[in-house]
Amino acid sequence: MAEVEATQAALVDVSKTNSVPGEGYDKKCIFCKIVNNEMGTELLHSDEEVSCFRDIKPGAPHHYLVVPTKHVGNCKSLTKEHVPLVKQLVETGKEILQKNNITDLSDVRFGFHWPPFCSVTHLHLHVLAPASQMGFMSRLFYRLNSYWFITVSPLLCTCTKKAIVHDLMI
Repeated sequence: MAEVEATQAALVDVSKTNSVPGEGYDKKCIFCKIVNNEMGTELLHSDEEVSCFRDIKPGAPHHYLVVPTKHVGNCKSLTKEHVPLVKQLVETGKEILQKNNITDLSDVRFGFHWPPFCSVTHLHLHVLAPASQMGFMSRLFYRLNSYWFITVSPLLCTCTKKAIVHDLMI
């Protein structure tokens, strides 16, 4: 009984966290609407920084999207200041996988679609597992470090390089 009450309390806390859109909300963005409970999508995780929900077109048995709770543009717009946020997206993705009994992180794919190949301009990390069970089309759409899909490490390097170039120009 106490466990049920704790689960209900956690669900109430999730709904309160994002009930009123504010700063960092784009009224045209579907992911902003999802994290603010305007779409009826089940949030698997939600706090002030990061939210997670299932992908509507799963490419693997477990396919989650981890997004900043506040609107952040696509991965091309990231700077070195966003590095901690990207790391938090990954950590949240790992936590969601563990809650769903996925412990083999060597058979997981984490990454972002590189513009113009992303359908939503709100930054979102794809978390797919097990990668070994992805179908042919999913292997193509989520191919590691392809022209349209970038994993976390190269993205963070890109953010850092942009910062170095910017510093050199000043």
